[in-house]
Amino acid sequence: MEKEETVEDERISDFYVKDLSKTLEEIKKEVGKVFFGQEKIVESLLRSILCNGHVLIEGVPGTAKTLVIKAVAQVSGCTFKRIQFTADMLPADIIGFMTYDPKNGFQISKGPIFSNFVIADEINRSPPKTQSAMIEAMQEKQVTIGKTTFPLPEPFFVMANQNPIENEGVYSLPEAQIDRFIFKLVIGYPEAEDEQKIMETNTTLRKFEEFDLQPVITAEKILEMQEATKRVFLDNKIKEYILQIVKKTRNKDFETGNYIELGCSPRASIALYIAAKAEAILQGRNFVIPSDVRQVIEDTLRHRIILSYRAKAEGITSEKIIADILKTVQSV
Repeated sequence: MEKEETVEDERISDFYVKDLSKTLEEIKKEVGKVFFGQEKIVESLLRSILCNGHVLIEGVPGTAKTLVIKAVAQVSGCTFKRIQFTADMLPADIIGFMTYDPKNGFQISKGPIFSNFVIADEINRSPPKTQSAMIEAMQEKQVTIGKTTFPLPEPFFVMANQNPIENEGVYSLPEAQIDRFIFKLVIGYPEAEDEQKIMETNTTLRKFEEFDLQPVITAEKILEMQEATKRVFLDNKIKEYILQIVKKTRNKDFETGNYIELGCSPRASIALYIAAKAEAILQGRNFVIPSDVRQVIEDTLRHRIILSYRAKAEGITSEKIIADILKTVQSV
């Protein structure tokens, strides 16, 4: 019986990975002109691009959530549109609508989702009916207007942000939609040194355009990088390590396991698998090591572990549960 070939069998060269890593450093440097500190957030956004995945950023107001997404989109050399989500927004405001002209008949007017980067600002301010318009786009990279289905441009990313402290005028995102974000990033306050720099040079005093961010890559280059990411080698032992981690969220056979209401779906295994490969590229390697998995695990699983009411009442977080899982799963 012949061995089944996989994408990994055509492993990318070490030289090519080093070149990709250098390109990613150039992107970080360019984004650093306008977004200071928080280097881990920028790295996670770059991983999401390599993984061809969407990102949800959560943070208090004023922490530059929209700014960093806009900067990454600008440096990518791709088209990007910003959608400000509101309570009265309709699905047609996102995907577009069909109109009738007596002279030309029915016409399709495409919405802002037809872009490489969609910046979904305060995504949790819209009701479930509006959020449903995002689900097909995020998973299948297509939208349906009337009876016609339209493919979205490639590459396609939804980079959303939300405010964790609002209680009024916001809606919980559907679990089916949250699971479609490869990462959920939590952005905190900057260090004092970085905040001084922010205070002196910021988009309140200067327009975004004045920072003169230059495109480092193109849409075609992003697609090439995504194909390269798939070809990073990941050993069977590390695959088993990933599976054991995800299974722990379902079995709940560890100290804080009883605080889990619902464990992670197979989409979590897929996300860890490709995210670890992206981390390897960021580190200039064409193979994955266990620390790559541990580096991306919080961003990948924190929004996929559904906590019980008891966990929320006792202040048990997803991050605490993930840390306990890593203690119980033997590394390779």
